[in-house]
Amino acid sequence: MTLRVNGKVVTPTGVIRQGCVEIAGDRIRAVAEYPSVRDGHWIVPGFVDMHTHGGGGHTFTTGDADSAREAAAFHLRHGTTTLLASLVSSPFALMRDATAAYRPLVDAGVLAGIHFEGPYLSADRCGAQNPEFLRDPSTEELAELIGVGAGAVRMVTLAPERDGALDAIKLLTAHGVVAAVGHTDATWEQTRAAVAAGASVGTHLFNGMRPVHHREPGPVVALLDAPNVVCELVADGVHLHDGMLGFATSVAGPERAALITDAMAAAGMPDGEYELGGQQVTVADGVARLARGGAIAGSTLTMDAALRHAVAAGVALPDACRMVATTPARAIGLGDRVGALQPGLRADLVLLDDDLNVVRVMRAGSWVD
Repeated sequence: MTLRVNGKVVTPTGVIRQGCVEIAGDRIRAVAEYPSVRDGHWIVPGFVDMHTHGGGGHTFTTGDADSAREAAAFHLRHGTTTLLASLVSSPFALMRDATAAYRPLVDAGVLAGIHFEGPYLSADRCGAQNPEFLRDPSTEELAELIGVGAGAVRMVTLAPERDGALDAIKLLTAHGVVAAVGHTDATWEQTRAAVAAGASVGTHLFNGMRPVHHREPGPVVALLDAPNVVCELVADGVHLHDGMLGFATSVAGPERAALITDAMAAAGMPDGEYELGGQQVTVADGVARLARGGAIAGSTLTMDAALRHAVAAGVALPDACRMVATTPARAIGLGDRVGALQPGLRADLVLLDDDLNVVRVMRAGSWVD
């Protein structure tokens, strides 16, 4: 049985104003012009969030499978058809237990994988990461996590200046795990060494990083300048000024700039008190900050809101769609499965109205309730 979805189709190369996406089973069969279409919704690829800690009152950071399932369902309703479950800096026992707990969810397709943001991070640039758990990278720990996950561990963020970081990056990439640079006080040279060792993602660029200086460019410039590195950007107007969002996008291009939410449990929830990695978080006016010290503690963002914000900031819609789908899918090694409205890929799509609000979501050829 073939299903046809008609409207304004956003492809990786542009917009088909009178278009049709044909779906057979769970796959896209064809994307083509359909002259009889009159107006209709925007049809964009399902969003791919490579960095999110939770949402809808639920979290990925504790290793609880039921909570993870609910957080994934919350983001799915906002158009995120593929996501990584991001943890924060934690004791190794929690990391191991979470890997074992989430592996069945990865096997079932609820999650696309696990992202460990830490604990191998800089104490000087830890942001909302719990300093109690920060430590040097351990290839022994990573090898055990990779073994327990059996393919579930998809990305690890670390600071390249810490002892053992380059060996950790080489181990990760040798096992097909993405090594990301983040929460780092690294120099330009140290960051370039990490990229040469195989690091291919910059975790929420600018945030949790040594700032740019004209005599010490630091990690931001090194990551933006590396042709094989995808740079994460949090488009919520809090993490980044819109001018910096536009600047980074213009330098990296939509093929190397990926929008993420960095969302925590408070996404989609009222202001109030929450928890992240063992630390109290206060959410006021939708902005999450540590109760102690005031550091930004993730976000309350969803991917549809990130798309709207990027477009309002001046990013063209086709480019913004690449940044919320195609580019992050490729960054985490899933570009041959998801992330674009192309024949052969999984039939993940989002219908948006003219204000770019979500009307309907399809995942793997089925509409989401």
